[in-house]
Amino acid sequence: MLCVPLKARRKLIGVLEVVNKRDASGFTEKDALLLSIFGSEAALAIENVRIYGKLKQQLIENKRIERELAESEKFRALGQMSAGVAHDFNNILSAILGYADIAMFSLDDPSRIKESLEQVLKACKRAKELVSHILAFSRHSQQERLPVQLGQIVQEALKLLRASIPSTIDIQIHIEPDSGAILADPTQIHQVLMNLCTNAYHAMENGGGILSISVAPVEITEELAEAKTDLRPGPYVKLSVIDNGCGMDDSILNQVFEPYFTTKEKGVGTGMGLAVVHGIVRGHGGAITASSTPRRGSSFEMFFPRVAYETPKRTAPVLEMPKGQELILFVDDEHVLVRLGKQMLESLGYTVVGETDPRVALQRFKAEPDTFDMVITDLTMPGMTGDALAKAIVSIRPNLPIILVTGFSERETQEHAGNMGIREIVMKPLTILDFASVVRRVFDQCEKR
Repeated sequence: MLCVPLKARRKLIGVLEVVNKRDASGFTEKDALLLSIFGSEAALAIENVRIYGKLKQQLIENKRIERELAESEKFRALGQMSAGVAHDFNNILSAILGYADIAMFSLDDPSRIKESLEQVLKACKRAKELVSHILAFSRHSQQERLPVQLGQIVQEALKLLRASIPSTIDIQIHIEPDSGAILADPTQIHQVLMNLCTNAYHAMENGGGILSISVAPVEITEELAEAKTDLRPGPYVKLSVIDNGCGMDDSILNQVFEPYFTTKEKGVGTGMGLAVVHGIVRGHGGAITASSTPRRGSSFEMFFPRVAYETPKRTAPVLEMPKGQELILFVDDEHVLVRLGKQMLESLGYTVVGETDPRVALQRFKAEPDTFDMVITDLTMPGMTGDALAKAIVSIRPNLPIILVTGFSERETQEHAGNMGIREIVMKPLTILDFASVVRRVFDQCEKR
């Protein structure tokens, strides 16, 4: 028998044994040397596998921590914006209440009533857009990266930012036409802008200033690529965020992207904002640079690889509201919304049965399952959710079209809904044109099948 130790980093991790030789002769010093060499290589391989396993587990853990930090930074930014968003909503509500009052006291003046109601609708649409931007920014799940126009994302994000940044700060936007598309997760790009613009606002909050945001196509040459070591030569889209606030000196600037580094007071910042921004930009295959001068402001430039993308053609707006004569079961736990939905659909020619209790609605459907042509139901309701109601109805009439209405739900996807017989998911609030379009579209699709 010949035995050699398996050592890794001077630590015994095992023993390699050879019991005998094929020709039954004794072992020689040469055999011992060969086995020792093989044992050293085997020990190294075993140790590498162990290290790889530990590193892989650590990498998974680091990614989890990064995701949690990104989420915490995102909601910290939302918390900072909450006062501004509340201010914007109060302005919107003031317009709605004010013009509604004018309409009520102008019953003998139809033109003034029409003008006031147009202003009410305009304010409601503004509120709807603000809510959609907040939901898009706060969404937990990471979206699939798709070719998107960076300039369009910037414009959408700034609608939410404008609500949270005081009017003492002048926001200037310059988006070059045909600046190009990038492969991105829009929610993460929103987060980058929110963090950078919030930091810029804090740098100017004492005396006001100018926040400049620009998007432009750039070509990174070999020379520029050498200067910006994180980039390869090729076409990029540059996003710049510049302020003329308090600025930073070199000692701060050199640490600005380091995790947990912050110049803010304790409890105000986590020090992860710019580290998260840096990680998002790098994760998109891009690079970020920062420059600053004390008392003159700071500049952040981000470079994202440009991709080929054709802007989708916009469909012509619907000029006439499609109507119908079918019987619809409308379910929502809010009495006012059932009444509103009933009035809207009946004005389009439909016959509507409204229910505020989904369990009562289900019993009513069971009593006359062949009477109804469609079910429109809210998602979140006490006693029975909309998807559970849809599942129960489809088990009775598999081909009955169902439309699910929701304020916000991450767990409902179109594919998941389709498995329960739900033909479409629509977001609240809905206008009469929204109702007319989606209801007629679903009916027409069912007729073609």
